[in-house]
Amino acid sequence: MKKIIFYISIVSSAVAVHSCSRDFEEINTNTSKLTNPSVGSLLVPIQYEMATYGYQRANDFSFDIMQVALDFPSEGNTYSRYYLTEGSGSGYWNSSYKWLKQVKNLQIAADKEQNRNYQAIAKVLNAWLTANLTDAFGDVPYSEALSMEKEIMTPKFDKQKDIYTQILNDLKDANQLFDTTKTLSESDIFYNANTDVAGIVKWKKFGNSLSLRLLTRILKRNGEINVNARIQEIVNNPTVYPIFESNADGAGLDISGVAPFLPPIPRPQDFTSYRAAGDFFVQTLVDNNDPRLSKFFTQAKDLSNQDLGYKGAPSGYALGTVFNYTPSNLNQNLAKAPLRILVMTYSELQFILAELSFKGIIAGNTENYYKKGVSSIIEQWGNTVPADYFNNPKVAYNNTLERIMLQKYVSLFFVDHQQWYEQRRTGLPILPNNGGLLNDGKMPQRFMYPSLPRVMNPQNYQQAVQSMGGDDINTLMWWNKP
Repeated sequence: MKKIIFYISIVSSAVAVHSCSRDFEEINTNTSKLTNPSVGSLLVPIQYEMATYGYQRANDFSFDIMQVALDFPSEGNTYSRYYLTEGSGSGYWNSSYKWLKQVKNLQIAADKEQNRNYQAIAKVLNAWLTANLTDAFGDVPYSEALSMEKEIMTPKFDKQKDIYTQILNDLKDANQLFDTTKTLSESDIFYNANTDVAGIVKWKKFGNSLSLRLLTRILKRNGEINVNARIQEIVNNPTVYPIFESNADGAGLDISGVAPFLPPIPRPQDFTSYRAAGDFFVQTLVDNNDPRLSKFFTQAKDLSNQDLGYKGAPSGYALGTVFNYTPSNLNQNLAKAPLRILVMTYSELQFILAELSFKGIIAGNTENYYKKGVSSIIEQWGNTVPADYFNNPKVAYNNTLERIMLQKYVSLFFVDHQQWYEQRRTGLPILPNNGGLLNDGKMPQRFMYPSLPRVMNPQNYQQAVQSMGGDDINTLMWWNKP
């Protein structure tokens, strides 16, 4: 445990100082050389920092853009009003490259030791982080990124199609690399694969389930890439390509509250200050008679401070709106330990399978997949699914993609940017315009590139902008073009 604390303290300090002013030299700094760690010691800091950062991104960005929560009372320019600037994604850009560098160090160390399990894990982690990065920005530096040792100071921006092709191939390679007869040499805070080979099997399931997430994201590009065939190869061969089979297989991180595993939000009061729950998300759970309502939200109050039940504030409400009630807020307990940070859940996989069967890409009963998706995420949060839950016409499967995606949206609560990526991909759920949205009421499709690559790498930046069709929040990326 001392070794884990030591390395986490190093990387936590490094993350605390990142900003949009950092240059490529700083991003490429190999902090691991300070201690010359073993391959196993590199894993925990990456897991801890990127899982907790994903939790923070859900809280700071996804909640607002996806009408889960909003600044309140506020009539200013906020994410909940679709106001994004070139600085909106800079922290995400910097942190992603910082930890992709650490994944690269893990890969190099694993190759040096010829450790197949760490080689495979590095490929899975790289795919997870890289996919989230390209889904946020579009074309990004990849093949030449993090290569200062080769004196590449101005890396080219790879096309998103090429990035997806590579990381999907890496995930397929990882599936073959895993050695399920051997444990890891040091700590693993996702699956405890250092104590039991069952953890290695779960890593394998994570890689293949992640493949299905990414293949589903690029369904429109079937033909350019053999998307449907790759999906069928995984789903039809569970022995070769195991995927999540229960909540216990899902990727995530348990935060105990005991150092070094402290909650990402140090003060629970900061989680709810000057904030309200979004009415669309709250009302969806009210309509569902969802057993998690009290776990997720406080009750609204009238002007006499009497409970009104669960009622949020409309995201992007019209300027000048007067409220005759205090809206529901998020429950502070969501920011308190013990808590589980969700990276990818069994529920998400079930909704993926529901969509794929609905579209005829795989066999299987769509309703069964759907019900497992709904039920398992309720259980993931520690609640029991009422026996008559699916009798509710608002929850019952109604043979539409809209119903699948609405419940998938609910299931992705607190999972980094996934709600945003999925809404952009499908246009679902249809979020209301409550009269005060900017950007002509259109959902932003990406982050603009930060100022750093524009200033420090102008030629490659300009080529990327021309290739994508503009550096604008409404520019559609490769996987989402008609």
